[in-house]
Amino acid sequence: MGIFSRKSTPEPARDEEMVELGREYAIARRHRDTKAMNRIMRQVGNDKDVKDLSDFRAGQESYDSIPPIPRGRNRRR
Repeated sequence: MGIFSRKSTPEPARDEEMVELGREYAIARRHRDTKAMNRIMRQVGNDKDVKDLSDFRAGQESYDSIPPIPRGRNRRR
């Protein structure tokens, strides 16, 4: 830490694998892919640690914060 460092406390270590699984789950939920959602929940269900679940939710929120692309109307009809 230097003299001009603005961080007062270090950030807690994140489990990047759980964050990525959270992102994949959010993507599958947005695309209504229940098969992928169930597969991911089975993987997460094997590890029940509070820290891991918070990382999983952080991954979901990081993807959910991106707004969906509005689909145009079908003009060919």
